[in-house]
Amino acid sequence: MEPQALYDRIGGHETFVKLVDEFYRGVAGDPELRALYPEDDLGPATERLRLFLEQYWGGPHTYSDTRGHPRLRIRHAPFPVTPDMRDHWLTHMIAALDSLALPEPELGEFREYVTRAAAFMINSFG
Repeated sequence: MEPQALYDRIGGHETFVKLVDEFYRGVAGDPELRALYPEDDLGPATERLRLFLEQYWGGPHTYSDTRGHPRLRIRHAPFPVTPDMRDHWLTHMIAALDSLALPEPELGEFREYVTRAAAFMINSFG
């Protein structure tokens, strides 16, 4: 028997909608981090992140079907992702995760992933 995907264990689509909406509420109120988002409307970024996270955690493959391979570092290369920006991003993502009151070990698994992924995205130390 194959283990159930984290996507399903934490509530599927609705949970990811709540997570990403809460995360982008934080981004919208963080002038330094918000400056890295070129679009006036955060709606498209919200959808892209939700689709990516859903796919990563075992949900539908809509992200790859519509955008191709994630290529996260390449897609973020035009933006100066410094250690400080990583910390801003993580602050809002961890707060969004905490707002969901997920069970352990799912919360720990998700936190570990976003912490590792955020560190991986650093592309500038200036």
